[in-house]
Amino acid sequence: MIESASLTNYGPIRRLDTGCLGRINLLIGPNRSGKTFFLKALYSAIRTIELYRRGKNIESDKEILFKKLYWTFQTEKIGNIVRRPGQDNLSFNFAEIEGGTFSYTFSPSAEKQVVKVSNTCQPRETNSIILPAKEILSLLDTIVYDREVRQSFGFDDTYYDLAKALTPTLKGRNVKVFSKIRERLETATDGRLVFSKEKHKWVFKQGNIEFDISLTSEGTKKIAILDTLLGNHFLSKESVVFIDEPEAGLHPNMVVELLDIITILANEGMQFFIATHSYFVIKKLYLIAQSEGISIPVISFGVSHGDDNIRIENLKQGMPDNSIIDEAIRLYREEMSL
Repeated sequence: MIESASLTNYGPIRRLDTGCLGRINLLIGPNRSGKTFFLKALYSAIRTIELYRRGKNIESDKEILFKKLYWTFQTEKIGNIVRRPGQDNLSFNFAEIEGGTFSYTFSPSAEKQVVKVSNTCQPRETNSIILPAKEILSLLDTIVYDREVRQSFGFDDTYYDLAKALTPTLKGRNVKVFSKIRERLETATDGRLVFSKEKHKWVFKQGNIEFDISLTSEGTKKIAILDTLLGNHFLSKESVVFIDEPEAGLHPNMVVELLDIITILANEGMQFFIATHSYFVIKKLYLIAQSEGISIPVISFGVSHGDDNIRIENLKQGMPDNSIIDEAIRLYREEMSL
């Protein structure tokens, strides 16, 4: 589990120190305020640790990190990630609850390598993943082809890694809580994502009827992806899952079910980072924090126009002040004035 993280001069982020993170962490703020940069920064680091010294991989952590940053942020030189070219270096650091730390730094002039990396984390056998707001099931072949054949920018590493992770469900025993959650997910979507050997592609199956992915709703595909990653054992109890806009394409009652399931998985050991623009998501997580008495840190980006424009709060202590809630209140007042 990631216990804390700090970033300096990282894209639009001037300075961020998260303090103590939780099993569920919420990211809110306007567009281009740094939420996605933060998700990708954490993801690049945790995947570097997971891939380093795994199996027969002989690459150094520095080499793995460079590739992950290069293909995740898709910039010709990684120095472009630095917030203000010609000024201070970019720095990143996170600490695991198990005691390990991972940090790196590079300057705006960095091109094809990360100059300084420090890693005291123990090898991780788990896998972490980003679930993007956009659906990818209908684009799997294109995503893999663009990377492995054309070696071109377009779909960044978060999409490519997810495309590679979507392998058919494994037969055999699954973690008991995962089996129960998969049953809930199947009930919520009234079906399940399966790989058709006859058609050589993914289909959505309801009973004995198979539907092409193109005929399946966006929200159903999003839920089905999580179900598949649990079923094929890609995700485990120690995985870190990053979700960008979980509300996209989902009916409110499906959002409630998804967040309830996330809470169960978090209580079993998973860690989640959720970026949202939805008042509905914020309110539901607030109710979860209050009813279960759990800490859900809120990182609010873009709260001011200055450099120190990030605020850290906690849903356990109450609803945070933010532009999403402010807009909901404004609309309510506008309605009352009619």
